[in-house]
Amino acid sequence: MTEHTITPATAGRRPDEVPTRVFDWGTIKWLVTPHLDEGAGLTVGEVIVYPGQGHAPHQHPGEEEVITVISGEGVQTVGDGPAFPIREGDAVYIPKDTVHSTYNTTWRPLRLSVVYTPGGAETGLDGLPDARILDAGTAPSWKQDR
Repeated sequence: MTEHTITPATAGRRPDEVPTRVFDWGTIKWLVTPHLDEGAGLTVGEVIVYPGQGHAPHQHPGEEEVITVISGEGVQTVGDGPAFPIREGDAVYIPKDTVHSTYNTTWRPLRLSVVYTPGGAETGLDGLPDARILDAGTAPSWKQDR
């Protein structure tokens, strides 16, 4: 039997312990990533898509993604297929190199858990024009329509 040492990285990480990536459409918190966790081969994050917002269609070269809806509702696209509704409890598989997008169609936040494998490419989002990184424990402010 192998004995495992429990370290903070392997014991778990709370969302308020990591920086928040803020974009015009929502926020991301990377909870497990190769750049935070030595030896990690995947990335796990929590995404919040603001009401009435979504991210532009994009793809992850060489990475598969699974999106699980924690709460809220929206529409999802995967590849050339039509947009389809997503809601709490749904899971969506996105194959490698497949264009996809997620939009929140309601007035409530759309909360997602995302997993990428292999992980590591998520740091590329930090260079987007609308990206801001808030220190751990700093809450983002929501834009208000006028």
